[in-house]
Amino acid sequence: MVLNRVWIGMFVIAIIMGFSKLIFWHDTWILKHMMDDLFNAAKAAFELILGMTGILCLWMGIMKIGEDSGAVSVMSKLVNPLFSKLFPEIPKNHPAMGSIMLNFSANMLGLDNAATPAGLRAMQQLQDINPEKDKASNAQIMFLVLNASGLTIIPVSIIAARAGAGSHNPTSIFIPILLTTYFATLGGLLFVAIRQKINILNTTVLAYIGGLTSLIVLLLWYLNTHPDQVNFISRILSNTIMFAFITFFIVMAIKSKIAAFESFVEGAKGGFQVALNILPFLVAMLCAISLFKSCGALSDLMNAIKWLVIEMGVKSTEFIDALPVILMKPFSGSGARGLMVENMHQFGPDSFVSNLSATFQGSTETTFYVLSVYFGSVGIKKTRYAATAGLFCDLVGAIAAVLIAYLFFS
Repeated sequence: MVLNRVWIGMFVIAIIMGFSKLIFWHDTWILKHMMDDLFNAAKAAFELILGMTGILCLWMGIMKIGEDSGAVSVMSKLVNPLFSKLFPEIPKNHPAMGSIMLNFSANMLGLDNAATPAGLRAMQQLQDINPEKDKASNAQIMFLVLNASGLTIIPVSIIAARAGAGSHNPTSIFIPILLTTYFATLGGLLFVAIRQKINILNTTVLAYIGGLTSLIVLLLWYLNTHPDQVNFISRILSNTIMFAFITFFIVMAIKSKIAAFESFVEGAKGGFQVALNILPFLVAMLCAISLFKSCGALSDLMNAIKWLVIEMGVKSTEFIDALPVILMKPFSGSGARGLMVENMHQFGPDSFVSNLSATFQGSTETTFYVLSVYFGSVGIKKTRYAATAGLFCDLVGAIAAVLIAYLFFS
């Protein structure tokens, strides 16, 4: 119900502010601007789905080959000890385990084109074992919160944006973003584990988390001592790993002698249907966000927070100019990216504000977009505490980003 309240709230605020500006400030253009933005948002949602449909069909087809060939089952066994603790509702070696693993892998490598289809496939598989079809299960909430926390090892797109803006060291945000997303993910894991009464102090969970932490520390150490290798490793590592997944699926298809072409086509058909299911939810959310922005409510909220921080007597206020990025991020990834780029132009690509903005941009996923798309794809209406947990990840990520930015860039 949180998504419903947020959606209604944004519309109500937009209506009040729109008519207030018309009546009291005699802004005769405000309603026209709001209506234009509303229609543009609906058009943008359709264009986004249109562009996503081909990618969904491609990856859903590949995932279907992986399932029919047994490749996903092999992947599931690798993570089953950990996932059986975090997702106790999922049966042992269920295909959802492999889909979740592929989604997390793609997210960590910054490959959205592969992450979203794998995540949607995971949601479908989790929905198959969900006893209440209109209500989010514990497993679905855990999966979405870890997804929305946005653990990113290689922030390819942000590094590219900084390079395009003329940064002298575009990869300087690599370590801060990695640390920030790691803390956000741990925060989300703790939040959901407490709500679902999952014992994350279990030896198995600690071993996996400790192993991942060790790998991250080793990667950080190597890249910190070889900064010239960041771009090369990000380009080679991400694409090589994802292509290795595809190769593994095809090899398993040949070994198991399945009709791989028929499997791909069947999976691709499912991708098209998923795109159709997502569209109404995406239109609803993007239209509400568009009105909330065009009426001036978002900018007023940001200005109020800036004023409050200054009034609280915070001595170092450099971070305030970067706050709009993290405030925008839960609602619109493209909007937050636009603010990040704007800060690069205004303050310089290597300024503290720009570095913090980039760290904010890479700290978490777009919470409400993720919830709308993933829950919408399987018809979930009762999201329970998923939105609250996602926003908690955003809060942890924001606090960590500020502290880490002062540590690295001040």
